[in-house]
Amino acid sequence: MIELRNLNKSFRLNGVTKVVARNLNFTFPTGESVALLGGNGAGKSTLLRMIAGVVEPESGEIVSTGSISWPVGFAGSFHPDLSGVQNVRFVARIYGVDTDSAVRFCREFSELGAHFNLPTRTYSSGMRSRLAFAMSMAMPFDTYLIDEILAVGDASFKAKSQAILGERLKSSGAIIVSHNMRELKRLCTSGVYLSDGQAYYYPDVTQAIAHYRDAMRSTAAMDED
Repeated sequence: MIELRNLNKSFRLNGVTKVVARNLNFTFPTGESVALLGGNGAGKSTLLRMIAGVVEPESGEIVSTGSISWPVGFAGSFHPDLSGVQNVRFVARIYGVDTDSAVRFCREFSELGAHFNLPTRTYSSGMRSRLAFAMSMAMPFDTYLIDEILAVGDASFKAKSQAILGERLKSSGAIIVSHNMRELKRLCTSGVYLSDGQAYYYPDVTQAIAHYRDAMRSTAAMDED
């Protein structure tokens, strides 16, 4: 269970104030994979980071039961002077995961080869993303927070990532931000449309997608006028 209580958060984008949460009260259903939809600048990624504890709300609180991942693929926590394997061991210890098992999994899944033993500051953005995704999948969570990570890597890595994520979601819930509606239909059962600081929940993900598409068409029509 992840509950948002009287949550308030806004940010500035291109000189314009965008509201992510306006006295928002909402509970994400336990054990469900929920699509989080909204227009550009609606604050989907910011909301994920607040749930993860990476970003603080201006007021209100987020109450949760069970374990919640960091945003899957988020590489901001890597220590640049530590190698890939050292970063994995460090994070595994924090989450109480067997370090040797985590290292074996990440070494194989990330496909970094010899780079796995080099400092992460030497990695390309794609290499960091692959390692970050592998680390996310190596740690068991009750709820995974996912922000467009399925777009990372070549076709083979994407297929592998989609397969293992599907396996994880058989026993865990998720909140997923993506512009790929086909993937959202495949992975999610329900959906939330975020707009002007409010969350609109739909028990059927196709209804949430329909709301999103209608809103995008309306915005495009207004831009043409």
